[in-house]
Amino acid sequence: MNPRQKPLATAAAVLVGVWALAYGGYVIAKNAKVTGEKVRAFLAKTDISKLKDKDRAKALKQLADYMNQLPPDERRNTRMDREWEKWFKEMNDKEKGDLIEATMPTGVTQMLTAFEQLPPDKRQKAVQDSLKRLREARNDPRNAGQWQGKDAPPPLNPELEKRAAAAGLGAFYSQSSAQTKAELAPLLEEIQRAMESGRLMRPGR
Repeated sequence: MNPRQKPLATAAAVLVGVWALAYGGYVIAKNAKVTGEKVRAFLAKTDISKLKDKDRAKALKQLADYMNQLPPDERRNTRMDREWEKWFKEMNDKEKGDLIEATMPTGVTQMLTAFEQLPPDKRQKAVQDSLKRLREARNDPRNAGQWQGKDAPPPLNPELEKRAAAAGLGAFYSQSSAQTKAELAPLLEEIQRAMESGRLMRPGR
């Protein structure tokens, strides 16, 4: 090789190496990122009814870890997914309770306290708006794997909806069964987001 060309060749080799490392890091990061689709795939391929003891505990911990890495929108959608519901039917009450407590966003207790201090009309409006957003998310065709159209159950049964808009939601939630907490979880997250964004405090809300 011409001595004058050697530095250029070396620089080119270094650039190729840097690019390869950067691309490899990108691929690894992309594959490591937790998405709603990845969680649904995990739920679908893992038959929890066939798992026992340590394997079962490991799968539940993995699910909790995945859920806690999801953005709020994807975590909400995953909680309303068919595969999530299938898992819940196979879990005992302690497992359900532990999973809900492990995957609820921080600050929910404080949110519930603040929510109960709102006037009744604002509480009712907050619940109605949050349920509307849940229905829109559930029926959005982009949310693959979700309940769709006429097959979609309501985000919350009428009795729970009534209790959610009433005073004492915090006490009601804390004293509820694990199944009820699971049903309330998407709604509580929506209300929390509305309060944190300031939507509930804007004029006319």
